[in-house]
Amino acid sequence: MGKFKSFWKDNWIGYLFLAPWMIGLVTLTAIPMGASLYFSFTNYDMFSAPTWIGLDNYTQLFSDEKWLESVRVTLIYVLIGVPLQLTFALFIATLLNKGISGLSLYRAIYYVPSLFGGSVAIAILWRQIFGGNGLINNLLSNIGIEGTNWISNPNTALYTLIVLMIWQFGASMVIFLAGLKQVPIELYESAKMDGASPWKQFSKITLPLITPVVFFNLVMGIIGAFQAFTPAYIVSGGTGGPLNSTLFYTLYLYQKGFTQFSMGYASAMAWFLLLAIAIATAIIFATSKKWVYYQG
Repeated sequence: MGKFKSFWKDNWIGYLFLAPWMIGLVTLTAIPMGASLYFSFTNYDMFSAPTWIGLDNYTQLFSDEKWLESVRVTLIYVLIGVPLQLTFALFIATLLNKGISGLSLYRAIYYVPSLFGGSVAIAILWRQIFGGNGLINNLLSNIGIEGTNWISNPNTALYTLIVLMIWQFGASMVIFLAGLKQVPIELYESAKMDGASPWKQFSKITLPLITPVVFFNLVMGIIGAFQAFTPAYIVSGGTGGPLNSTLFYTLYLYQKGFTQFSMGYASAMAWFLLLAIAIATAIIFATSKKWVYYQG
């Protein structure tokens, strides 16, 4: 007891400053998550008391064709969008790392889309760009090509959102650029003396030494992609159309919870998404031992 009093006497100021965060963690995160877990085992519509139904919500997921379609669409978005975004971000970071003048300006310009990429305004702008009379079709008409309504075509709608995701490469690019700055220049000088080509220098020196940065960006990119919501909601008008081609998992979750008021089912969807993200992250961590290299 005396040790506890002494510890509290020495550290109470620190815990006082931590108190707002702790209160927020409990009231805004822990309690809602606990309630969501409970509701996932119930039939709950927010207007009447929840009724316990056990695992019915979870088993119903796999017989829900629309849920299965939302999983398929989200996986395509993640598996195509994340690698392309990281590749493009690394490409731009490599160019900026060449020591060009005005580096700070270019870095800021490329980072701007990441600040607004998830906003409603940018999603609306994207809908205008890829609409039937949008900027893309106007540019194509100038060279004699008749375009389509990209966001209304089920064959192209999802890929316009993937392009939007790639366009939001700024945050990853800045992190890649910081990692590139840490690669010892002596290694490049030695490689040049041995006659190594630029590609050899990149593949044998640059890429292995920045794999910890690639690892970080990959994990964060996958987590963010699985939770994408705003672009699909705005571009499709909240429907996930055309023909469910933009029905992201989070959008279908929103529809079940806040349109159909099936909050128990939506809670089960949310916990399944959390499990899926945890498994994907665990797989990346488990395989990182084979491809992530740390200096020293």
